Amino acid sequence: MADKETKSKASEGVRKKGFYLLPNIFTTGGLFAGFYAIVQAMSGNYDHAAIAIFFALVMDGLDGRVARLTQTQSAFGSEYDSLSDMVSFGVAPALVIYVWALQPLGRLGWVAAFIYCACAAIRLARFNVKLDIDNKKYFFGLPSPAAATLLASFIWISYDNGISGNDIFLGFFPMQWFALLLTIFAALSMTTDLRFYSGKDINLRNSQPFIAILAIIFVFAIISHNPAEIIFLITLGYALSGYFTFFKNKFSERSFLDVDIFK
Repeated sequence: MADKETKSKASEGVRKKGFYLLPNIFTTGGLFAGFYAIVQAMSGNYDHAAIAIFFALVMDGLDGRVARLTQTQSAFGSEYDSLSDMVSFGVAPALVIYVWALQPLGRLGWVAAFIYCACAAIRLARFNVKLDIDNKKYFFGLPSPAAATLLASFIWISYDNGISGNDIFLGFFPMQWFALLLTIFAALSMTTDLRFYSGKDINLRNSQPFIAILAIIFVFAIISHNPAEIIFLITLGYALSGYFTFFKNKFSERSFLDVDIFK
């Protein structure tokens, strides 16, 4: 009990009261990008809307790191970041995918968009509550920025290939229904207890082998060659990784039980 109280006090000590300008500039940039994505979607500029969501993702990754590096974490910044994420990764993707493809489906379309929006809110609230008690190596549930990137990259890759939300996918499947399934998949993945690798155990301050720099250069070169397709494939792979790990562990447990039974 004493350890929990000590940890809680230490956490409160890190998140000081007050407003720090530097990290909140990045948070505001992410919030602006989410709002801009909504405006562009309403104007029919879906590629601009998708890219704005990616920009919000970059800003979201920078604000926390800047706050930690400059020792400017605060309770205000934490709450502001969460509200900004709700707009950029909850409301914006839901409205963009709705205007792009789901609107012709009528009630079913806006219900699916609302489910995504609600699941993003639940995901963010659960993350805030379990922030200090979860395993830092994994996220429990698909992170909302990854879910937003999945929808945004799907819209971007479709736009680049001249496919609209009203077209037929692969010659037989309506794009609207594919977008609906992808939206529901991303939404429900955010509220699961599946584990997704967080990357927080990677210490960038430690010395890295030269091959790591070459790998980073190689990744950026691939993404720059065809950003929409590569980002979509990477994000889809990440979204499926939680399910793969879950079934892999289940299979391993079942195999272990089978061995014990035969013994």
